[in-house]
Amino acid sequence: MSLKEPPTSVRQDPGNPRYWSAARRNRYAWFTTSSLLVLMMLSWADKAVLGIAAVPLMRDLGITPEQFGLVSSAMFLTFVIIQFVAAPIANKIPTKWILLVLCLTWSVAQLPILIFASLPALWISRLLLGAGEGPLAPVMMHSIYKWFPEKKGATPAAVASSGVTLGVVAFAPVLAWVVGAFGWQTAFATLAIIGLVWSVFWVITGKEGPYTSRQVEREIDGPDAGAGDDEEEPAAAVAETKVSYKKTIFTASWIIAVLTSFMGYWTFTLAMSWGPAYFETVLGYSSQAAGSMIALPAAWGAITTISLSALTQRLHLRGLPTRQARSFVLGGAATLAGAALLGATLVQSPLLSLVLLVLGLGTAPALFAITYLIVSELTTVAQRGANLSIANAVLSSGGIFAPAVSGFLIGGGATPAEGYTSAFALAGGLMLLMGILALLFINQQRDVRRLGLAGPVPTGGSTH
Repeated sequence: MSLKEPPTSVRQDPGNPRYWSAARRNRYAWFTTSSLLVLMMLSWADKAVLGIAAVPLMRDLGITPEQFGLVSSAMFLTFVIIQFVAAPIANKIPTKWILLVLCLTWSVAQLPILIFASLPALWISRLLLGAGEGPLAPVMMHSIYKWFPEKKGATPAAVASSGVTLGVVAFAPVLAWVVGAFGWQTAFATLAIIGLVWSVFWVITGKEGPYTSRQVEREIDGPDAGAGDDEEEPAAAVAETKVSYKKTIFTASWIIAVLTSFMGYWTFTLAMSWGPAYFETVLGYSSQAAGSMIALPAAWGAITTISLSALTQRLHLRGLPTRQARSFVLGGAATLAGAALLGATLVQSPLLSLVLLVLGLGTAPALFAITYLIVSELTTVAQRGANLSIANAVLSSGGIFAPAVSGFLIGGGATPAEGYTSAFALAGGLMLLMGILALLFINQQRDVRRLGLAGPVPTGGSTH
């Protein structure tokens, strides 16, 4: 295969990562991944602060559990809607500038509740925050995937995705202390300032990655880039053929993978919205201790996010088809998480129940990164940003339902403990169901062929 020789002026451009040395490009790829990890951490700190401040905030504003559940869900309403608007933009505008606008929006979103401490101001603040945070995950994944060859993108994507949980681990104790020492409004102001600082940093350091198509990947890394998967090589000629979004979305693999992470989002949002209040009102911990305890499932989530995605990458690099390397891992993790959460509502030992809650709630966010990988298999690089945005809009809509449904279950329970048990049992049972369906019915190799994104299977080749 002959590689096209770029013009000298372009080839010598020191700012174009495509023509950097492999070592320099790899260093900057991981620098970018680390920067986006911090952004994802900040995003989930913004989400978690409402739950951390729940008890004093509800007391000061006179909010009932039902009202608090609805306002917690409000953020995810705009969070989901904006992703359908942003999906086409993700393919056309450099991700650097989209990410900058998103982070600035988060800081601005804190102003209403800082200026007017009222329930209407809280609604406005959370709705605006949702609009700013909605596109983050797919745009961030699209940005990271452009920095790494296709087969090496799972681990860096998982590192950045671990910000979902690491943000809670790092920020929850600090925000709980700020709420206890200086009041809940100060916690919101602190996050606004951190967002402004990151935005300045990103303007200076942010860059677009060079891997903008599979053809470019072969030009950068050589004609053998990506070799090793007997189904990918015949697909080279058709890999960039556009497929209608409708055809992709209605594959069994897309539907089940996204709905599995829908339940993951439901479960982890339940933890962020109601976990601190549960630890304080049911288990009797102080407000500061309860806010800090939500870091326990988050810490487990960080471990599982990186470990499971690293496992999928290792299995894929060893030559296993992605149905085994990715969908079996996704389904297995969801099944175990659902069983643990359901078990936490059935056991009598408070300590065992807490351990199972940590395992169940914490494993949920590890599902997101694997779902993104499965969705990215069912599309072309050119359409990947939009497809990831659509998938993220659907899976993150779990955040709309979880706080509100749980709020009514908690408020309607004979006792607070009974209400929380119902909320956790519902989440665990649905998660367990989706895990089993994922194990049985996700098959990327089958659906890639049906979409016309793979060439004919070689004679004697496996159909996986």
